[in-house]
Amino acid sequence: MTTDQDLRPEEFGQAAAAVIAEAQTRPAREAGEVLAGGGLCGVGAAEEVGGLGLGVEYALPIIAEAGKLQLQWPLLETMVIAKALGSSPLAAQLCSGERAATWALQGSLSAGVAGHARHAELADWVLVAKGNGEAALVDIKSVRLTLDAALDPDFPQSWIHLEGAKIVAELDAEAFSELQREGDILIAGLVNGAAESALLSTSTYLSGRVQFGRPLTAKQAVRHQLAKMRLLQEASSASIQRVLRQNEQGDSRDTRPALTNALNSAAFVLEKSIHLHGGMGFTWEVPLHYSLREIRKFDAAFGSGQLAQQVGADFIESV
Repeated sequence: MTTDQDLRPEEFGQAAAAVIAEAQTRPAREAGEVLAGGGLCGVGAAEEVGGLGLGVEYALPIIAEAGKLQLQWPLLETMVIAKALGSSPLAAQLCSGERAATWALQGSLSAGVAGHARHAELADWVLVAKGNGEAALVDIKSVRLTLDAALDPDFPQSWIHLEGAKIVAELDAEAFSELQREGDILIAGLVNGAAESALLSTSTYLSGRVQFGRPLTAKQAVRHQLAKMRLLQEASSASIQRVLRQNEQGDSRDTRPALTNALNSAAFVLEKSIHLHGGMGFTWEVPLHYSLREIRKFDAAFGSGQLAQQVGADFIESV
């Protein structure tokens, strides 16, 4: 028997890496079973439905590893939805890998269409806002999907036409708000993990790449770029860890600044990584473009820079 105090979040990330790597060798349905078998899908879900009942700080390093390894499966969405469903039998199905779920980051049931849902073609259910602060879990088979390959032709997002949608569960405003909060933290962790992997790949490549008798890392301009990338990466990691802790008044911190910072910093790090690889980041040999696409998809889902503008406006208004 152990208590939460005996557990270390970083150890969850280390253990998750092997499970995620194994899942990537399997077809989609089997991948879900591998991830669930490793306890990843239900790390935050209630214990009575087969979860571990742990906080978002334990899910964060797992999702960071998913970003580093470019996992193309809706693990993040399945995690947060399984937790939000509480003791529902549907949560047990997500924890066991029997079902998978995704989340439409734009649109609503009241509008009749939702979008920016990752890997909807692999999911059984999709979570959609209702337009009144609440959310509904919808059966994918009851709606029509239109793939949107504009940002990622290999792993497109989906637009969901909700006429005749069959609702299998509902979340009240409080549960949906908490899901959105944890979703912001985990999305920040995912893109931060992708950027960390790109930075390590870039430094390794440059240290072994020799031109005119010297490794590229000996060039001052290259070292400056790597230093800036590391600085942004460390600042992003720190902001994510900070948002996990309460503020001076004992209240939860706003997640949006950390998410905005993570998206912007990760995009910069990935773009510079591709540049420093000599453009090879767009090849199968060095597939950094998959991570950049993932970051750009999230940025588009939050309004392509509008999130940062809103955070800034809210801060100015608050003072």
